[in-house]
Amino acid sequence: MTALTELGVAALRDGVAAGTFSAVEVAEAFNANVAAAQDALNAFIVATPEAALAAARQVDADRAAGKPLGKMAGVPIGMKDLFATKGVQTTAASHILEGFRPEYESTVSQKLWDAGAGMLGKLNLDQFAMGSSNETSYFGNVISPWRRNDGSNAPLAPGGSSGGSSAAIAARLCPAATGTDTGGSIRQPAAFTGIAGIKPTYGRCSRWGIVAFASSLDQAGPMARSVRDCAIMLEAMAGFDPKDATSLDLPVPEWEAGLAAGLDAGLAGKRVGIPREYRMDGMDPEVAKSWDDGIAWLKDAGAEIVDISLPHTKYALPTYYIIAPAEASSNLARYDGVRYGLRDLPDGANLQDMYAATRAAGFGAEVKRRIMIGTYVLSAGYYDAYYTQAQKVRTLIARDFAAAWRHCDVILAPTTPTAAFGLGEKSDDPLAMYLNDVFSVPASLAGLPAMSVPAGLTAQGLPLGLQVIGQPFDELGVLTTGLAIEQRAGFTASPAKWW
Repeated sequence: MTALTELGVAALRDGVAAGTFSAVEVAEAFNANVAAAQDALNAFIVATPEAALAAARQVDADRAAGKPLGKMAGVPIGMKDLFATKGVQTTAASHILEGFRPEYESTVSQKLWDAGAGMLGKLNLDQFAMGSSNETSYFGNVISPWRRNDGSNAPLAPGGSSGGSSAAIAARLCPAATGTDTGGSIRQPAAFTGIAGIKPTYGRCSRWGIVAFASSLDQAGPMARSVRDCAIMLEAMAGFDPKDATSLDLPVPEWEAGLAAGLDAGLAGKRVGIPREYRMDGMDPEVAKSWDDGIAWLKDAGAEIVDISLPHTKYALPTYYIIAPAEASSNLARYDGVRYGLRDLPDGANLQDMYAATRAAGFGAEVKRRIMIGTYVLSAGYYDAYYTQAQKVRTLIARDFAAAWRHCDVILAPTTPTAAFGLGEKSDDPLAMYLNDVFSVPASLAGLPAMSVPAGLTAQGLPLGLQVIGQPFDELGVLTTGLAIEQRAGFTASPAKWW
């Protein structure tokens, strides 16, 4: 029999429901993998083996009693440590929240527990979700389970900010995990580690109980090893939440059933847009070839390929790096040492001294950099010159997409400009690091659903991802297109175990 840890969400859920194996057996198998890999990969900040077992015992008891099982019954998952989990440390990978144990549960995590999922632990990330390599975490780098095949054995970045999630899934420490995506933090790490991940339409998943980075951009989503597994998990996560003012008051579609209905239908009648502005000078030839392969696969699936223009694409990255830090500077003002988390109170210090000392000690360098940028662009002399202008450009970017939908149903692009890079290769150059988001940021600024699907390996044996961007609320169109790529790419590679 295939090892339980090699099975995905659908296979585990269906196997538990059929009695092929128990939920407890599944939880024990993944708990063992988490423990064995922790020192090498550092994917988890906190492991919660008992929580996984407790949820599994409940699922097994419900099955024995003939009770209906949830969409995620018997599936243990990793929870990105940006989601508040009642009684379990929630840090956002920052020293300033070390030791914080919420008295409440985030809406997304509660929905997953209600659906029968169990928690294997809290996953590492870039501090406050600020980063593209998982090198900004106070709790240390996450190490990708992948290695180049050139014999260098250099440790690689798993992507960010959801690097703990992507590494854990690729290394078979969990079958799926939550992620959050502000400018690409689900899609980029998914591409780097050869897994699937979808950022739904802004507002599909509640932000209540998620530690905020940039409130108009942050969106939770699932990460897993297949498109179908992402669809199953997204169904469990999504839904209206009156506690979140930006939550969409819409019914949750049956994405898994819709995906299954279209398994043999291909993409006949669908138009796939190829944005000419994404063909950038100096594009990695392997990324360009992967994109061309994706175009051929979608043609094979029956889609019509159309050229489109997104003329304001070149302004997306600078726009994002004005708006996101501005919102971060406002959101992170609440961490002051007064109510929760770290408090640094030097002898003889007054209140202002405590604020300064706490924030200096609690925030990492990248977080401080973004707070300073955000504070600058919101300051009285520069608000109109920077922040107001960035919001106007954001509107133009959204209009570009709205115009494109008159000519196509979905858009195909690369997820990242390169394959995974080595840890430390870009950490001294923030601008080079920010360029990792060049293909993912536009969809975030427009609030659109977008997904990364594994598309193949580079000559050095590292994964590359293709990105599907869809119209607002059309997650099914994104998932269906992603499935067509998945089926034709035939990506089955996994990292050779070295940990």
